[in-house]
Amino acid sequence: MLIIVRHGRTGANAAGLLQGRVDNELDEVGVQQANQIAAALSRPDRRPDRIISSPLLRAHQTAQATAELTGLDISVDERWAELDYGEWDELPIAEIRASDWQRWRADTGFAPPGGESLAQLNSRVNAACDELTAVAADRNVAVFTHVSPIKSAVRWALGTADEISWQLHVSQAQITSIGFRGPVPRLSTFNDTSHLST
Repeated sequence: MLIIVRHGRTGANAAGLLQGRVDNELDEVGVQQANQIAAALSRPDRRPDRIISSPLLRAHQTAQATAELTGLDISVDERWAELDYGEWDELPIAEIRASDWQRWRADTGFAPPGGESLAQLNSRVNAACDELTAVAADRNVAVFTHVSPIKSAVRWALGTADEISWQLHVSQAQITSIGFRGPVPRLSTFNDTSHLST
């Protein structure tokens, strides 16, 4: 099983800001969410055999709670980093020109100034998922990452077009699971937040 986890909350999340490569730490709620994720992943059917994290602090801190509970080391993979928003990083969506936002949603090759396109993100996440297919077919691999790479991994599992990312909602501290029938990925659960307290 490929278990893909979104990091816990940060101050930027709470403020509704775009958060790409800016390296924020978890806030108090985020730390609590990381511990709740760790408890959820201690179940026998979800307990990871391997932990991978984005290099960004908020994802690594979330992974650390599970690593401490399971005794596993964390491997860092740059391909699971959040989409690079470039000059849009830490801006509220309302401050981005409507024409630029619409172009970004309509053109997967469009990148924010100094940032990364959806097509570029999907290319690197595809490669990361392809690489994990063989091991995740037999063992549980937990990946701690961000909104955009999770959407991309779901797109990879379903074999859909890049544009599906705009039709998916990924909650804070959610867990998505991708199982395998041989080498073929199958979306098992999506956007599970049942482990979080209300």
